[in-house]
Amino acid sequence: MIRVYAALLSLSFIWGISFVFIKLLVEPAGVWGTVFLRCAAGALPLLPILFLKRKSLPRSVPWVPLIIVGMINTGLPWGLIALSETVISSSSASILNAATPLWTGLIGMIFFSVSLSGRQWLGLFLGMTGILIFIDFNTGALFQENFTGVGTMLLATLCYGTSAQIVRKYLGNIGVLFTTTISLLIGSAVGLAGMIASETYFVLDEMANGTILVSIIGLGCFGSGIAHLLFFYITKKGGPETAVSVTFLIPVTALLWGALLLQEKISGNAIIGLIVILAGVYLAVRKKKETVPIGGRQM
Repeated sequence: MIRVYAALLSLSFIWGISFVFIKLLVEPAGVWGTVFLRCAAGALPLLPILFLKRKSLPRSVPWVPLIIVGMINTGLPWGLIALSETVISSSSASILNAATPLWTGLIGMIFFSVSLSGRQWLGLFLGMTGILIFIDFNTGALFQENFTGVGTMLLATLCYGTSAQIVRKYLGNIGVLFTTTISLLIGSAVGLAGMIASETYFVLDEMANGTILVSIIGLGCFGSGIAHLLFFYITKKGGPETAVSVTFLIPVTALLWGALLLQEKISGNAIIGLIVILAGVYLAVRKKKETVPIGGRQM
């Protein structure tokens, strides 16, 4: 589990700064241009690696679940997040992102016959409580900014929760590299289709700005490519509930990035919230050692 914890922490730091990159990129590139650029920039470095490892590619691929995951784990939610950040702050978006584990648990119970232990539910409860402490229980501020922005962000978390369960049920035997690369290519197609449908296009000359290039590289190569390798690895090794618990850590890492890069102050509430969040993540992620009967499975 140490590798899973390390991957979870690394993923939280990568996705914590991704909300800043989205905020910087969405104005010059547009909502669907942002999706296309981050997916394409994430897939391009992975394609040569996938080509070199082509002999180890799966012979039988469940294409329908894989295409669905590509659409609802990259293309659609990233479009919704970009749209959300046109009207609400990146910090608010990162906090709302913490609703993902709740959707994952509910969707797992309703549609995938997944049962969570009392310890895992306690971990989810502590995680949400930590987020509330983190924002000083000022939930009204999130909704006051713009209800449309909040709604699109919550729809994005619903997409994440659904895709995590699909990955566990149908894509467990497919390699992480293959799953990530194909998902990003599908996400690129969704972004391109969105640009065509909305008739909004970005200008390449405007993308030559240093800040924009850094945002594309950071959001694409790291926030999409490397991050999704980590996400699918955690999903397959620790389960979807473990993978989506990263969303509890993202507001914290976003705050740490702000303190490091923007010299923003860290409040006492943030420190207390961090402790509660970490306790919740530990309970949600930690698996009880037990013997799995033949033909059974451990949740």
